[in-house]
Amino acid sequence: MTDDWGLSRRALFGAGAGLAALAASPRAEAAMGKGPDAISLRQDGTYDVVPLAKPTLSIGIVQSRVRPIDATSQRSAERGRRENLDHMLNLIDAAQAYGGRRDLLFFHEFPITGWSYEWDKTQALRAAIEVPGPETEELGRKARQYGCWIVFGSYVRDRDWPGHLLSITTLIDSEGRVADRHWKARNIVGVFQGFELFTTTIHNVLDRYIEVYGRDAVVPVTRTPIGNIGTTSTQREPEYLRAMAMKGAEIILRTATGGFTPLDIQATSLYNGVYTAIVNNSISPGIGKFFEAAGGGGSALYGPRGEVVAQAQTQAEELVGAIIPIAQFRERHRQPNVNMDLVLAEFSQYRSRHAPNLFWPQSPSDGADAMRALAGKSRWR
Repeated sequence: MTDDWGLSRRALFGAGAGLAALAASPRAEAAMGKGPDAISLRQDGTYDVVPLAKPTLSIGIVQSRVRPIDATSQRSAERGRRENLDHMLNLIDAAQAYGGRRDLLFFHEFPITGWSYEWDKTQALRAAIEVPGPETEELGRKARQYGCWIVFGSYVRDRDWPGHLLSITTLIDSEGRVADRHWKARNIVGVFQGFELFTTTIHNVLDRYIEVYGRDAVVPVTRTPIGNIGTTSTQREPEYLRAMAMKGAEIILRTATGGFTPLDIQATSLYNGVYTAIVNNSISPGIGKFFEAAGGGGSALYGPRGEVVAQAQTQAEELVGAIIPIAQFRERHRQPNVNMDLVLAEFSQYRSRHAPNLFWPQSPSDGADAMRALAGKSRWR
């Protein structure tokens, strides 16, 4: 399984640990501009990779607080982001201070902005960051300092998507550069009382997303010198995660806020034969109209057979550390054996509850508006 990608204008990036430069994944190109429409999926069980920087990967899963910032004004939002970012930077120092250096530090989906169901879109956009932006610059300096990758989620505002609130998982490489940005695939529906999430996801602007980033970016897999990485903040979406594994994801990084179903995470590894990490929030003082410990804890790493490799022992802020023998794993790993011949007709005929593109060109202004936007749009009875 060798890399056969040609170089592009973003194709060289530092790999650290002895690799001066190497061909990057088309996903890094796609995240910051138009990527390929051809889907990067082989048909012989193998998958595309770039050379590994080292035979093992030391991962640190950072279970930390969710603290919503005050987004009532630009000044208060900037102050809140600064405080949350400082805490995140301190946690990076703490994670690298003992137990050996970590090659990858993985944070949940809101370490900088926090989350509040009371925000409307104006406030949420005020809280959001830009990628790249000042926050990723500071995180990039930490990545260079420790020679590690940093992966985290955030609300994001993007000049290419005016008026849309994005939820993006950002991958910063060991040279401090934004290597990729993974959009949230879809929002959960029908869980909250009186509102729906108004984040713009891939599904609810699907056609425009493909036009901008290419079809291959719909299911992102970033091929890096520490392994092939897929990320998602979407829960209970096994078909989407299987598609990642089919495209060669070796490590799937999943974020949660306020709880998740451990079986869902474990099954990702068991059914696809990959490593799966889940990072959740810790006990979170000042979270707002929620119990501080509700839904916290449980961050973990599962191995290719669904076994627990490492797991948080408390609901407090905690580092879950583990070593992944990525080179040994890659030698024998292949795509999951999916008998699509048996079920492709059923999948092709199936229709999801909501059609794509419901938030394009206009996205909802708040949670109540999102509920109204979806009302009467169900394709189910």
